[in-house]
Amino acid sequence: MATEKATFGAGCFWGVEAKFNEVIGVIDTTVGYEGGDLEQPNYKDVCTDRTGHAEVVQVTFDNSRVSYESLLDVFFAMHDPTQINRQGPDIGTQYRSIIFTHNERQAAQAQAKIAELNASGTYRNSIATQVRLTRTFWRAEEYHQRYLEKRGMVSCHI
Repeated sequence: MATEKATFGAGCFWGVEAKFNEVIGVIDTTVGYEGGDLEQPNYKDVCTDRTGHAEVVQVTFDNSRVSYESLLDVFFAMHDPTQINRQGPDIGTQYRSIIFTHNERQAAQAQAKIAELNASGTYRNSIATQVRLTRTFWRAEEYHQRYLEKRGMVSCHI
């Protein structure tokens, strides 16, 4: 088994995590924060919308069972990637559409997928998803991990 990591932000991390956990080949998911400057952020900090961090899900996957490109397809299908700093009722930079890549191959594939979607006319507006190289992933508090699953919920608003 060849494992790899991918990190995505598509609004509230509870629903994003639940969607990725449905994908065959995904081994594990961890919700957390990434993209800002504050070290050791917590949920309360990130909710101020002043840390620069986004709510994200780090996905560990078996790349012999699911490709990174397939994960990109899941990511773009689960949210509106044309919205800026929001998803549904959640508003703020912490809810932005963002992909943190773990290597140059992932970065190239993410950029190519965005170009493909923009050219396809699938969306009326241009894709607003940011693509950045991962720096530091901060694991969220334990009560956020598999939040919906622990409560017997299948999804939230996404």
